[in-house]
Amino acid sequence: MDVAPPPVPLPSVADALTARQVGLILFALTLGGFAIGTSEFASMGLMPNMVASLGVTEPQVGHLISAYALGVVVGAPLLAILGAGWKRKTLLLALMGFYALGNLASALGPTYESLLVFRFIAGLPHGAYFGVAALTAVAISPPNKRGRAISLVMLGLTLAILIGNPLATWLGQIIDWRWVFAAVALVALSTALLLAVWLPAGIDGAKAHPLDELRAFNRLPVWQALAIGAIGFAGMFSVFSYLAPTMLEVTRVSPAWIPLGLAGFGVGGVIGNFVGGWLSDRFQLRGAWMVLAWAMVALLMFPLLAKGLPTILLATVTIGLMGALGPILQSHLMDVAGDAQTLAAASHHAAFNTANALGPWLGGMAITAGYGWTSTGYVGAAMAVAGLLIYVWAQRTLRGASTPANVACDTAS
Repeated sequence: MDVAPPPVPLPSVADALTARQVGLILFALTLGGFAIGTSEFASMGLMPNMVASLGVTEPQVGHLISAYALGVVVGAPLLAILGAGWKRKTLLLALMGFYALGNLASALGPTYESLLVFRFIAGLPHGAYFGVAALTAVAISPPNKRGRAISLVMLGLTLAILIGNPLATWLGQIIDWRWVFAAVALVALSTALLLAVWLPAGIDGAKAHPLDELRAFNRLPVWQALAIGAIGFAGMFSVFSYLAPTMLEVTRVSPAWIPLGLAGFGVGGVIGNFVGGWLSDRFQLRGAWMVLAWAMVALLMFPLLAKGLPTILLATVTIGLMGALGPILQSHLMDVAGDAQTLAAASHHAAFNTANALGPWLGGMAITAGYGWTSTGYVGAAMAVAGLLIYVWAQRTLRGASTPANVACDTAS
């Protein structure tokens, strides 16, 4: 009796894409990340301008940063669950359109209280966009280039720190900070248009029911990975959020130097982003401890380096290298999330924006308590140590899950 040969798998839409098409799609996804990163970090560089315009204090502007971050934390899992049955292209277009509206509202918000609401709304689609964008980038890339694909999507965030945020700060200083959010809305709409033209339909994963995603998501390794990002990365935001007043009050430079200081984070972020992709492909989760150990040292040095212009610029670059943590944790979440790929990928950005809310809040508490602007470095170092402790716990959990006894139990079940 002859045995029928196995069926030949049909080529997917992703397999039919040319290198040029893949490059255009990745460019559009990165542009969306650039819009989101510029909006997310704009308030940090524009803090002195917003203080003067709105008649509030620096920590109150820090609350606007936290409001946006809270929107990401709420919106990432919520929109990922609600959009679980959507086509990826449709969901990406909807999220970018929503983001454009949120930033247009931020540009038009007349009062501080209205801005709190609009910044929260603007943050809602952030995490879901990056989650779906990362899954789309992985789907059109070779399996051994997954970390690189994720790092290219995340490149938009780091380019926003390098170029978008300094440009936004400069624009806010010479015209008005509200025009920055209007410009972000325009870039978001441009992203939606490019994706509508370049991204083919059918770049989709297996359809999952929202309840199935929730069940697969609720696993200890997933929560540990999210906790590493939420706690360990908070230190960078503690320093970054108050860099502008630190440069004015401690380094004692003119406001014209603030965009350059912000660009230092961008330089470190761009380098760290590619390093993180390499570490992820080579070491998987083990790359996280290297980044966190580096961060602890760099943050401890910040109070000393903040006293002079050359050294504070060096400090911003070294702290910006913490961006390497992003691709490592995003890739690891795809390994441990099982069927909850969309929810896990979106929640990764919710975790990092928990850090974006936690960092300014803890740093602001230290400043308000009278410990000075540079106390944010010590706060950040403590958060990096906490992230390292969670990493150790996560590694022990992974080793325990892979022991022969546990494997045997899983096989028997």
